[in-house]
Amino acid sequence: QVQLVESGGGLVQSGGSLRLSCAASGSIFSINLMRWYRQTPGKERELVAAITSGGNQRYLDSVKGRFTISRDNAANTVYLQMDTLKPEDTAVYYCNIFNDPLRNYWGQGIQVTVSS
Repeated sequence: QVQLVESGGGLVQSGGSLRLSCAASGSIFSINLMRWYRQTPGKERELVAAITSGGNQRYLDSVKGRFTISRDNAANTVYLQMDTLKPEDTAVYYCNIFNDPLRNYWGQGIQVTVSS
């Protein structure tokens, strides 16, 4: 069984920064993709950022230049540094790790609220 524990969310003013962390534990030996998604009420979950085991990164257009994803492979941990936050970044953020369709795991979600 694999567990993902997210931390670092909260309330911040517009223009501020937060750093999300997600640590994976359990029966996992290597991780291919590590991703952050977000979701707001009434909307579908959207991919915010992704990073491969080799370090290749991908970002949602609206966060490019403001968010940075990184990972610590030895610790099975993925981070999301969020700078210059905007009210429209307010959402529940979910960590996801993916190796194949049978090994696709989600965190419980963490609230990020950006006040104007």
